Amino acid sequence: MTGQDWFEKDFYAILGVPKNADAAAIKKSYRKLARSLHPDHNPGDAAAEARFKEVGEAYAVLSDPEQRQQYDAIRAMAGGGARFSAGPGGPGGGAGSAGFEDLFGGLFNAGAGARPGAGPRMRYQTTGSPGGGGAGFEDLLGNLFGGGGFGQRAPQRGQDLEATTTLPFRQAASGSTVTLTVEGRKVTARIPAGVRDGQKIRLRGKGRPGEAGAPAGDLLIAVRVEPHPVFSLDGKDVRVTLPVTFPEAALGAQVEVPTLDGATVRVKVPEGTPSGRTLRVKGKGLETAKGTGDLLVTVQVTVPQRLSGDARRAVEAFAEATADADPRADLRARATQ
Repeated sequence: MTGQDWFEKDFYAILGVPKNADAAAIKKSYRKLARSLHPDHNPGDAAAEARFKEVGEAYAVLSDPEQRQQYDAIRAMAGGGARFSAGPGGPGGGAGSAGFEDLFGGLFNAGAGARPGAGPRMRYQTTGSPGGGGAGFEDLLGNLFGGGGFGQRAPQRGQDLEATTTLPFRQAASGSTVTLTVEGRKVTARIPAGVRDGQKIRLRGKGRPGEAGAPAGDLLIAVRVEPHPVFSLDGKDVRVTLPVTFPEAALGAQVEVPTLDGATVRVKVPEGTPSGRTLRVKGKGLETAKGTGDLLVTVQVTVPQRLSGDARRAVEAFAEATADADPRADLRARATQ
């Protein structure tokens, strides 16, 4: 982009926003236009491609507060986009054309037609002469606004991008490699074992490219993990709910419990285990870079939906034998505290 572009192009009109639009409105309009004009959506359309580049140039300036301030100031001085001549007598000048000195005279309090005593008259040439030391038009404006060259952007880190991927539970538990399409390019990412639902993985340098040699931004991948009907993750530990019968819970038992790798492990249910108690099996959780987790087995005492005659008589006999026991006595005592 040349310095003259800043005088001739109305970046606000290109993006379809008013001159007082805030940063959010500018970004929203740019994204909408960029999506509709992207070459991937308009193959072979030279006009759309040119418009896509024009929209990108406009956003590059208006999205940067410092660049936007300079652009607004220069457009205001230029009257909205007029070209400049070297002066009333210079090439392209005429009786009705404003010279460079006339335009900037007010800025330095020494414009054309200044009153006597108002100060010395300053003169600037609009282009540097070959081999000479004259300051060029763009060099002058670059120095005026603190830039290292008019219209040029300072090195700026690329923008971070976000993407989402969904993994089956076992893939999330064991780790997986996924390939995503991000702004028309393929990005391969390694998802570590034990990733949690909603966790974000940061890929350094996989965002938008930087400007003027600055580093690229990052890519943040939000991971969605599909639930499993039996297992759930708790960090590097694996949780499972184990149904047991009343006799197993009351008398104690050795039961088989499934593990995430498809095998089973024998777990001892101690005598008198209540429903809701969690038993820990060491080393049967996830294998991660931070170590191996455990299998957390939560006991759930099941109640039969139907009883045979013998079973009913046995339960009734048990109820009679334990009639003096009151499982809610402690509840009432604690409720009055």
